Amino acid sequence: MAAESYNAALPRLLRDEGGYTDHPSDPGGPTNFGITLADARRYWKGNATADDVRALPQSVARKIYREHYWNALRCDELPAGVDYAVFDYGVNSGIGRAGKVLRRVLTLSDRTSAVSDDVIAAARAAVARDVVIAICAERLAFLKSLKTFPVFGRGWTARVSGVRAAALAMAERRAVASVSGDAVPGKAVVPIAVPAGTASAGAVIAAGATSAAITARLHVALVVAASAALAVIVIFLIWRWRHRAEQEAAVKGTSNGLG
Repeated sequence: MAAESYNAALPRLLRDEGGYTDHPSDPGGPTNFGITLADARRYWKGNATADDVRALPQSVARKIYREHYWNALRCDELPAGVDYAVFDYGVNSGIGRAGKVLRRVLTLSDRTSAVSDDVIAAARAAVARDVVIAICAERLAFLKSLKTFPVFGRGWTARVSGVRAAALAMAERRAVASVSGDAVPGKAVVPIAVPAGTASAGAVIAAGATSAAITARLHVALVVAASAALAVIVIFLIWRWRHRAEQEAAVKGTSNGLG
């Protein structure tokens, strides 16, 4: 399941991060595929320049994300959906903040950002839906508190909404697979509702498709149950009519005999 979550999460993240940027209001400076100049120097090339960041191969960005974000936050061990919400938060706002928020949401001490064994155990015991919603709510509140929100707020809001919808859809697919017998130890099994709100087109389609499938199955079950109930009523009415007719015939026969 971890590989499935990562394979779904990384393309979404790369799409949200986009290509090379160097916005004057962005404290990250030169950035490509979401990898800042500081990250490029820390994880790739010690003397990297803005031109190096512009030419950064996507394969390098993927390697950095896997080793220094996904693995650092132990996303392989987190429940489906929660892993993506934490991973994207870590990339966007730093793994330190993402780790602290995850701990806080799980009612653990946030004096450290470490995703320790007790964090993993608490995440697995929690309701994945609630954890995802709480993380995304805190994340959006934090972004709104930043002085650059008027500049980047619209894009940030859309991104968080998209992550929320996609993460909830991941958790729901995990729950559906587990109910059907394809359970994986350590992954949360949580029935979940598709959230409302603005999201990326891919997230809306994924969540909507899951919701439609569940609704269709429920509709079929209700139709079958209603048909069965109607059949019972019809059979009862026919039996009652025949029984009454037999009684009336018996009474009539007795009357004729007495005459």
